[in-house]
Amino acid sequence: MPDAATYAAFLAAVLAMQLLPGPETALVISRGIGEGRRVALWTVLGTTLAAGAIQLPLLALGIASLLRASPLGFALLRWAGAAWLIWLGLRLLRAAGVGAVAAAGTPARPSALAALRDGLAANLTNPQPLLFMLAFLPQFVDPARGSVGLQLLLLGATQKLTGLAVLGATALAAGAVGGWLARRPGVVLWQQRVAGTAMILLGLRLLVTGTPDG
Repeated sequence: MPDAATYAAFLAAVLAMQLLPGPETALVISRGIGEGRRVALWTVLGTTLAAGAIQLPLLALGIASLLRASPLGFALLRWAGAAWLIWLGLRLLRAAGVGAVAAAGTPARPSALAALRDGLAANLTNPQPLLFMLAFLPQFVDPARGSVGLQLLLLGATQKLTGLAVLGATALAAGAVGGWLARRPGVVLWQQRVAGTAMILLGLRLLVTGTPDG
């Protein structure tokens, strides 16, 4: 296993990067404001723990390197991830439109399972998290200190848990803002429109550039 100094350096680096806004942050904020704290938190569980349960074994087995070596696989995953975000945004806009026509208060929100599934799909269909782990985690692995696979699992689990903490706090904050806005008549429909538009723009940016930063 990594020594204490190496692990501390890794933890500091991961936390610093987790605090930088990315596509998952935008997704969680959009869902927190547009659909509430509960939906946002289940989305976070999908993007972190559920996704990690699939990604970390793949990383340890070296399958991630095959993905990086396949431009077609990378492109297909990128396009699928962008399409998924666009679909989520369109669903929010559609819900806002139905709510405006019906004038019946807050539109129906997805179930916990649906929110977790959405977060899982958004993470798994974006190749960037897996490729980032492939490039970053090995820098903190010391083959002389035991199994490389176990070290990768430990470091990857740490990254996912810090992501859970940071994105979870983001979900709580976004949900609180969404709850405050929802108590203002007429604003709930606009918040969903803004959230849906933000996800569509994010998906289009990923589709065109391949990265959240352009």
